[in-house]
Amino acid sequence: MPQIKIPAVYYRGGTSKGIFFKRTDLPPAAQEAGEARDKILLRVLGSPDPYGKQIDGLGNASSSTSKAVILDKSERAYHDVDYLFGQVSIDKPFVDWSGNCGNLTAAVGAFAIEQGLVDKSKIPSDGLCTVKIWQKNIGKTIIAHVPMQNGAVLETGDFELDGVTFPAAEVQIEFLDPADGEGSMFPTGNLVDEIDVPNIGRLKATLINAGIPTIFLNAADLGYTGKELQDDINNDAAALEKFETIRAYGALKMGLISDVSEAATRAHTPKVAFVAPAADYTASSGKTVKAADIDLLVRALSMGKLHHAMMGTASVAIATAAAVPGTLVNLAAGGGARKEVRFGHPSGTLRVGAAAECQDGQWTATKAVMSRSARVIMEGQVRVPLSFQTATPLNKAV
Repeated sequence: MPQIKIPAVYYRGGTSKGIFFKRTDLPPAAQEAGEARDKILLRVLGSPDPYGKQIDGLGNASSSTSKAVILDKSERAYHDVDYLFGQVSIDKPFVDWSGNCGNLTAAVGAFAIEQGLVDKSKIPSDGLCTVKIWQKNIGKTIIAHVPMQNGAVLETGDFELDGVTFPAAEVQIEFLDPADGEGSMFPTGNLVDEIDVPNIGRLKATLINAGIPTIFLNAADLGYTGKELQDDINNDAAALEKFETIRAYGALKMGLISDVSEAATRAHTPKVAFVAPAADYTASSGKTVKAADIDLLVRALSMGKLHHAMMGTASVAIATAAAVPGTLVNLAAGGGARKEVRFGHPSGTLRVGAAAECQDGQWTATKAVMSRSARVIMEGQVRVPLSFQTATPLNKAV
């Protein structure tokens, strides 16, 4: 069978990589949610791959690099672009549309500008271009401040981001009203819950829906220090199975699923993370992170593996939870009120600002702000064999 060619751009956004498409450049059948779209994305990334390597696609065999973004000019008032994110499973025929990717959000504004999705009258020749993004997966507004130089997006610079080897231009991202709009951003109404997990026990947890649904646990309750790196967790099959079980029962308590068996159909959400008080440790790059330079330690899992740095959306959840006195994240950071938090992750440190307030007994987040960077790695056309139609994804369409 012949291959079809689809215009695409391969981006590094934050500490992730993904393939970006304009919705109108996709084959007609894939321009809407459904089987055809999922099959194309699976084939582009090289999934499902029983070898777990994605050799025959653009994926790099990790949750951070098996991602797809579809953008379109927004028809929503006061927004420039609609942003849809798909987390592509590596070894299963599945695309998860249940959440956002905060890291790749850093590249959305740049792509929108360069692909003509932003009105030219809004784009300055130099300075910052403000791009208003509608995140379709979660129904939220995100604002990206994209640096411009001589009428083009500026990608190079001296902004350093732990988890990314080379410096680049800084992109500031504002997540507006990042909590779930329905009621409290704490689904159970509690700042700290207890989760009963069969064969594991009863665990204290902060369950929050801000940025992305996240289950926060105390590292000590799990037998960890919070200093762990990827190999400490990802080479331990029993630990990964334990975390997945906890994630399933946490999702059930958050009301995201009605039966623990459903957790497998939404592997992207919720995230599970564990926290500990600040301590000295050695990051994956070999550099020393000092306790005096951070507020707490956080480690998080994505798609069943410990993340090499920190997911952007989970960073929003961390900062928001830290801003609410009494959560496990806030307590690990030393308690009290705060408007920003600097935490240590496997690759280094990250500072994120957040504002939370309590009204009529309900906590909500008004904004979370972080800095990221993005760079085009390759652009052109990605080829997809027409035989991709033989795949059978089990998707949740958006």
